[in-house]
Amino acid sequence: MTDVLIVGAGPTGLTLACDLARRGVPFRLIDAAEGGFPGSRAKGVQPRTLEVFDDLGLLDDIVAHSRTYPLLGLHVGPVTLPWRMMGRHKVTEDVPHPETRLIPQYDTDACLRRRLEELGGRVEYGTRLTSLVDRGDGVVATVTGPDGERTIRSRFVVGADGGASTVRVQADIPFVGRTDESDKMIVADVLVDGLSRNRWHIWPRNGGRFLALCPLPGDKFQLMLRLKPGETPDRDPAAIRRLVHDASGRAGLEVREVFWSSVFRPNVRLVERYRAGNALLAGDAAHVHTPAGAQGLNTGVQDAYNLGWKLAQVLAGAPQALLDSYEAERRPVAARVLGLSSELYRKLGERPLAAATRGDEERQLKLNYRDSPLTQHSVTDTPVQAGDRAPNAKYRDSEGRAGTLFDRFRGPHFTLLDIGDTTTDALPWPATGAELHVVKIPTGAAPSLTAIYGLTGPTRILVRPDGYIAHIATTDWTAALARSARTLAPPLVSSGGGAGQRR
Repeated sequence: MTDVLIVGAGPTGLTLACDLARRGVPFRLIDAAEGGFPGSRAKGVQPRTLEVFDDLGLLDDIVAHSRTYPLLGLHVGPVTLPWRMMGRHKVTEDVPHPETRLIPQYDTDACLRRRLEELGGRVEYGTRLTSLVDRGDGVVATVTGPDGERTIRSRFVVGADGGASTVRVQADIPFVGRTDESDKMIVADVLVDGLSRNRWHIWPRNGGRFLALCPLPGDKFQLMLRLKPGETPDRDPAAIRRLVHDASGRAGLEVREVFWSSVFRPNVRLVERYRAGNALLAGDAAHVHTPAGAQGLNTGVQDAYNLGWKLAQVLAGAPQALLDSYEAERRPVAARVLGLSSELYRKLGERPLAAATRGDEERQLKLNYRDSPLTQHSVTDTPVQAGDRAPNAKYRDSEGRAGTLFDRFRGPHFTLLDIGDTTTDALPWPATGAELHVVKIPTGAAPSLTAIYGLTGPTRILVRPDGYIAHIATTDWTAALARSARTLAPPLVSSGGGAGQRR
């Protein structure tokens, strides 16, 4: 018996496994494949996901295997036009990781696997889920693997097993949307001769096809070749060489080797619900969309980051309603991402320059849970509100120690920012589940923090383990914390409170 069975060891499943491992939650992570995914497919890691990876302890590894995005090179006849896909963003106090990083998915997965191994976890490859039975107090999964057929019993199962999710099918959760079989794109990892590596090369409308070759870290390019309507995709290396030659119109451009290839069809779908009993869905198992905008991997990672702490808290005794908030918070985000990526993909054929432009929305820093059932609203006239991502800021605490908020947020705990001259009282927080870390910041000790958050007086801010603000209290501080504790944590078992807090 284990607490959580995770099905699927892509970025979503690996992120969830890392989060559960650092929380000490027993889990098993299985994947039907014999090893890690070999392709570059989802190659953009957005700033908000970089913050997640920072918290999980693998940011340095991600940065070491990635680069910033190059300029575009738009090939129009004999002319090559330089085009900046996304604006450059400077490091600021509140956003320390402002740039989207270019990293092939196989390297992102490898970074996550290395971190999981450091945390004591592993992937059980070659293990396929064949059936799932929810018995009310847990699930019984039948799997086949190197040792034949066996059963795994767990309290919860999380399907992170992609668009063809077996968990979703077994849980009988409808996957609503459509697949356009008339629109096909070949995506491949290739070696190319006769092409510079300082541009993401695009041929927007050549012979009815759209061709893009993006230089990946290392020596490969990612090929994206949108075919003519009704054209049959042929992934034979010789056919890919011919298609690239025809679409580019360049005699000196040659595909020397094809490492991995796949056929993409616009498949835009969203599940009706994220939970059925003890089964939950995350990543592509819950939502699929076009690759435009580099949103899919990032949305899946943040699904897992939202779900991990909630599973741990419920297993420790928090209300089951906490798990229901997972759908309430993440499904609206997925619906918005589906619309954004679909619009960008549509523009590929109509307005390629518009399709090649990225803004703040893609960076996912402004996604919020203001409408979540977990969010307490009392202050609504400040730039940062309850339900928002908690920005980074510098501070000096009551003992004179300097630091940044992200340093204090890092880890599996809740954080209470106690800013200004608030009363000293026992804080109502349980001894079980995630700890509450209290950061006492005297009046005037963090001017940039008070400016970034828009604070005007003594304030207590409760930050969830996933870096979002549960509440901002300017009065009745203890009552506000008690209300949050009732929804976010196991029940208090002592009258004094404060047993699960650390200063």
